Amino acid sequence: MIIISDETQDVQVPGSGTMRMHLFRPAIEGRFPGILLFSEIYQVTAPIRRLATMLAGQGYVVAVPEVYHEYEPAGTVLAYDKPGTDRGNDLKFTKPVAAYDADAKAGLGALAAHPACNGRLGTFGVCLGGHLAYRAALDPRVSAAACFYATDIHSGTLGEGRSDDSLARMDELKAEVMFVWGRQDPHVPFAGREAIRARLEEVGAAYEWHEVAGQHAFLRDEGPRYDPALFLQAMAWTLALYARALR
Repeated sequence: MIIISDETQDVQVPGSGTMRMHLFRPAIEGRFPGILLFSEIYQVTAPIRRLATMLAGQGYVVAVPEVYHEYEPAGTVLAYDKPGTDRGNDLKFTKPVAAYDADAKAGLGALAAHPACNGRLGTFGVCLGGHLAYRAALDPRVSAAACFYATDIHSGTLGEGRSDDSLARMDELKAEVMFVWGRQDPHVPFAGREAIRARLEEVGAAYEWHEVAGQHAFLRDEGPRYDPALFLQAMAWTLALYARALR
C-alpha cells in the first residue's frame, strides 16, 4: 500500500507546550485504525521512520511523537553515538512521568480525531518507547499495545526521580498487550522479565509474551544488533495482534 509519510501535526499538551507528531498513513481514501508509535531515546530517527512506514503500509494511521519536545527544538533527532545516547538517557530521567502520560493522552486524542482514523487505537514502542507504549495502553481508549524490549518497567526507574508506578498500575490494563524481549538484552535481565510476567499473571491481563535470541534494539535496521529475520517474525506477531484487537 502506497503511503503518505511527510506530514506533521503540532499537538498542544497541557502543561508542557507543543508536541510535534510525525504522521504516516495510507494514500488511499478511507479511515483506518490509529497507532501511536513511541520511539527510542533518539526520537524520530530514520529507522523509526521506516518502522512507522512499514506499519502504515499495512493499513494504519501511525503517529510518532517527539518524546523530548519540552527539551529539544521540534525536529531534533539524536545521533546513534555516545553524545546522542548520553543526551537521550539524561532526558529519559529528567522528564517527569506525568509529562510522558500527558503526551500520550494528547497524542491519542489527536490521532483519534484525525480524519483518516476510524477511532480504533493501538500503541507500539521500542526501548523507552516500549515502556511508553505500555503506559499509554492504560488509557481505556487503547485496545492493543506492542511493546518491544521495554526498559525500566521491571525496575520502576522511568522519569524524574527514577520512580514510576508502571508495575503497580498494571491492574488498570484493559488492552491486549504483547511484550517482546531479547534474551541477550542487558537492560532487562531474566529476573526483570520474570517480575513483569508475574505481575501480568497476578492481575489477569490479556497478554502475549515472546522471548527471542536477540539483543537490545534488534528491530533497529542500522547497526550491528539488527536481526532481519527476527524483525519479520516480530512484525508478523504485531500485525496479528492488531488484526485481532483493532479491526
